[in-house]
Amino acid sequence: MRLLPLPGVFQPLSDSRMLADHLRHERLGPDVSVLDLCTGSGLLAVVAATHRACTTAIDVSRRALVSVRLNALLNGVHVTALRGDLFDPVAGRRFDLIVSNPPYLPDPDGDLPNHGLERAWNAGARGREFVDRICADAGEHLHPGGALLLIHSSVCGEQETLEALTAGGLEPSVIFRHRGPLGPRLAARADWLRERGLLLDGDQEEMIIFRAAAPQERREGSLH
Repeated sequence: MRLLPLPGVFQPLSDSRMLADHLRHERLGPDVSVLDLCTGSGLLAVVAATHRACTTAIDVSRRALVSVRLNALLNGVHVTALRGDLFDPVAGRRFDLIVSNPPYLPDPDGDLPNHGLERAWNAGARGREFVDRICADAGEHLHPGGALLLIHSSVCGEQETLEALTAGGLEPSVIFRHRGPLGPRLAARADWLRERGLLLDGDQEEMIIFRAAAPQERREGSLH
C-alpha cells in the first residue's frame, strides 16, 4: 500500500500501524460500511477501502482530507472524506465498523488547539476529550452486531475506557496491548504526568486496542 504524507498532516506512527493490522482481521468487503474517525493521513481508511469496504473518513483538518483523497487515489480506491467534529458529519447514519486513533495525549495546559499539528495529539488535561466522546456516541452509529476499534495509550486510563464503552451500550474488551518506552511527546511531559498520577510505570506506556461490539439486537426499550 502506498501512503504519501503531506506537510501539515499527522504522519502515521506505530499506533496507527498496530490498529491497521487489527483492522485487516475484521470482516471487510463491499457489503461492509466502515467509518474512520480522526483519519489524519487516511491510513486506516485506505486499508479498509483496499479490502473493498464502503469507507467514510472524517477529520477537522482540511489538509487531512486532501491527504485522504490523494492516498485513496494512489491506491486505486474510493474513500468518502468529510470535514467535521467526530460524528457530526454522519449524524443519523450507522456503520458496520468504526475505527479510530484519536488525539489522546494529556496536555498540561488542558486546552484543545484550534489549528496546527498539535490538535492531532493534544486531548485535554487527562487526554480523554475525544476518547470519552467516541465511547459515548459510537453505539448510536453502529449497526446491531457492529464494532468499534479504538486505540490509545495507557496514560489515558484503560479501565475508564472500558467503563465508558459499557456505559455507551457496547460490549468492550481489550484485544491487544504493547508495552514500550514513552514516545517523544509523552517523554517531554513525563514529570508532569507523574505529578498527576497518570504515569505509574517508570518511563513506559502500553498501547491498548479496544474492541467494543454493539449488541446483535437493540435492547428492549431502546428508542432506536
